[in-house]
Amino acid sequence: MTAHELAQVNIARLKFPLDSVELKPFVDALDPVNAVADEADGFVWRLKNAYADDARDLRVFDDDWMLVNMSMWRDVNALTAFMYQGRHREMMSRRYEFFERVDEAMATMWWVPAGHRPTVEEAERRLLHLREHGPTPYAFTLPTTFPAGTAAPAVRTAS
Repeated sequence: MTAHELAQVNIARLKFPLDSVELKPFVDALDPVNAVADEADGFVWRLKNAYADDARDLRVFDDDWMLVNMSMWRDVNALTAFMYQGRHREMMSRRYEFFERVDEAMATMWWVPAGHRPTVEEAERRLLHLREHGPTPYAFTLPTTFPAGTAAPAVRTAS
């Protein structure tokens, strides 16, 4: 058992309602992609709402059009191995069919003590920190990662 696990969050602003014909390919892919994630080497946990096997009904930043995806992984290599293969890779390549292009950071990662499960509010703070300060041990990106155990103390970002 490792002392730290990698938390990741990514958010996306919908172009269409979830029940629209335009988003049907995305919605139809959620269960199969989540099933692959659940079985992936290095997968630890993913955010789900209280009554379903996914988080499609959860929102961030009080925005009804903003979806949130959050999961925990053994390490960066395990996360990237999942991200860039199979159905997930296919859906990522089609993301601009389903989601708006946004200029600010929409994804971040951070290390947490093994067993900790971050909240949506924690993820919001990490994203805001990344947007304000760039990659740091508190919130970083795939191109700029930090080793486990270098996590910075919690930093409050002004709202």
